[in-house]
Amino acid sequence: MTVDATDRALLAALEAGLALVEQPFAALAQQTGLTEQEVIDRLRRLKSTNVIKRFGVIVRHRELGYRANAMVVWDIPDDQVSAVARILAALPFVTLCYRRPRLPGWPYNLFCMIHGKDRGSVYAQIERANAHAGTADLPQAVLFSSRAFKQHGARYAAVQALEPA
Repeated sequence: MTVDATDRALLAALEAGLALVEQPFAALAQQTGLTEQEVIDRLRRLKSTNVIKRFGVIVRHRELGYRANAMVVWDIPDDQVSAVARILAALPFVTLCYRRPRLPGWPYNLFCMIHGKDRGSVYAQIERANAHAGTADLPQAVLFSSRAFKQHGARYAAVQALEPA
């Protein structure tokens, strides 16, 4: 599927989120110079071809009282990491799950983000995750956030604007 300049402009406008108005696609159309129906048709096509994976709401977890945020890292044997990652990623309290290369002095290769209202609830979720995935006896570390500097979804249009042509 080809993504044209109009699609790119529409996606760039969409990165800021839909306006909280009665007709959000009409507002998006106004921003991009398209009709409301053109916006809807293009978004349907982009969704059906998986350029857009899903539409959803982003909740600011701190405002809901989720103040304990931990990146949990494990050293999983290479031949097991994909299977363990699938198990952990399926847990409802795991919000991110990535495999990354080990580095000298840093033996961990699986990273998961877990949020909770307090550290105790995060530790309880980690215990559940370990029991579910069979990882309790594997090397791991819990890295709690101490301060948030920035949080938002990926924004590709801004990055593309900085890349050389």
